[in-house]
Amino acid sequence: MDFKLLLGTFLLVFFAELGDKTQLAALSLAAGHRGGIFSVFLGASLALVCTTGIACLCAGFLCKVVHPKYLNLGSAVLFILLGVASLVKFAWTSQDFNEPQKTEIIEVEQKE
Repeated sequence: MDFKLLLGTFLLVFFAELGDKTQLAALSLAAGHRGGIFSVFLGASLALVCTTGIACLCAGFLCKVVHPKYLNLGSAVLFILLGVASLVKFAWTSQDFNEPQKTEIIEVEQKE
């Protein structure tokens, strides 16, 4: 077993998931079901194991078809595109606080 790879993977996933939506969902579930904290822990752990297993199986298959160099490049490009898409979505849906609220405009129009 490659312990350097094991530790690197653990640290990468640990810090990537820290404060992630998944962790916040688990926190919310555990807080709402105080008697079921272990069930939430086990369920979240099994879900992470399953999704990681699927990712590793897909990587194993894809490495046979596509050179790992291109997989890394494709993953990086996809990651950047998803990040840019998230920023664009945020920019389009965020509200400019210098402009009046839509509800205020509707209320003024109804009063006239």
